[in-house]
Amino acid sequence: MRQAHEPDRGIAMKITERIYLVGSGRLGFDLTDEYDCHVYLLDGGSEYALIDAGAGRDPDAILAQIAADGIPFDRIHHLLLTHAHADHAGGAAALREQLNLRVVGSEETARFVSAGDEGAISLDAARIAGVYPADYQFKACPVDGVLHDGEQYQVGDLTLEVIATPGHAVGQLSFGLHQSAGLDLFCGDTVFHGGKIVLQNTWDCSVQDSCRSIERLAALPIVGLYPGHLAFSVQRGLGPITQAMAAIRQLAPPAQVR
Repeated sequence: MRQAHEPDRGIAMKITERIYLVGSGRLGFDLTDEYDCHVYLLDGGSEYALIDAGAGRDPDAILAQIAADGIPFDRIHHLLLTHAHADHAGGAAALREQLNLRVVGSEETARFVSAGDEGAISLDAARIAGVYPADYQFKACPVDGVLHDGEQYQVGDLTLEVIATPGHAVGQLSFGLHQSAGLDLFCGDTVFHGGKIVLQNTWDCSVQDSCRSIERLAALPIVGLYPGHLAFSVQRGLGPITQAMAAIRQLAPPAQVR
C-alpha cells in the first residue's frame, strides 16, 4: 500500500467540507488523465470513500490529487461505482490494489467489472468508434459487494442512499448523500449540466429508461448535483433535472451532450 507522501504532483479540489474532486478528464477539469470521468472523494470523518475510478490509464494522477490535500490513504476504505463503463470503472483494479478498497456497485456492474467483460460494457464498440485508443484495455477488478435500489450505505458518519438510475447504462446507480438541506446527488452519467443526457447506440442504452430515471430524480430534494462529467452544481442541483423534465413533458428526450 502506498503512503500519502509518495505522489508529489496534483492540486486537490475541495468542493465542500465533505466532497472533493480528485479526478477529472477532458470532459471536465483536466485534473487527471483525459479519459477519466469525475472521481469524487467523500469525507466520512473516520473514513473516506471514492465514487467512480476513472479509466485506469494513470491512477497515480488520482492518488496525487488525494495526497495533495493531505488525506491519508489508509483511511480510504470504499469505492462506489455508478456503472461499468470504462471511463468510470477502468481504474477500479489499480485503486483497489493500491488503497485496499472495498469495491461495490450494482449487480450488473459487479458482473461486468469482475469479469472484465469488454463486450458487456460496449468497450469493443467504443474503441472502433474512436472513443478510446485502440490499445486501451479494461482491467478486471474483483467487486466486494452488490448494492440494490433503496439500500443505505454508510461511510463513516455519512449515509448514502442507493438509487437505481438506468438508461445511459444498464445497472447504473446514483448515490444520494443525505444532508440537512437535502440530497447531494452523485448521478454518474444520468443527467448533466443544462439538462442534457448521453445516448449511445449500444445494447444497454435506453431513452425510455433515461427519462424514467430523470422523472424519479425530479421528485427528490436535490441540492447538489455531481455528475460524471462537465459542470457540477453545489446549491442548485435540481436545475438541470428541471430542464431535462421540460423536454420529457413534451414527449421528447432531453438534449444530448455533444
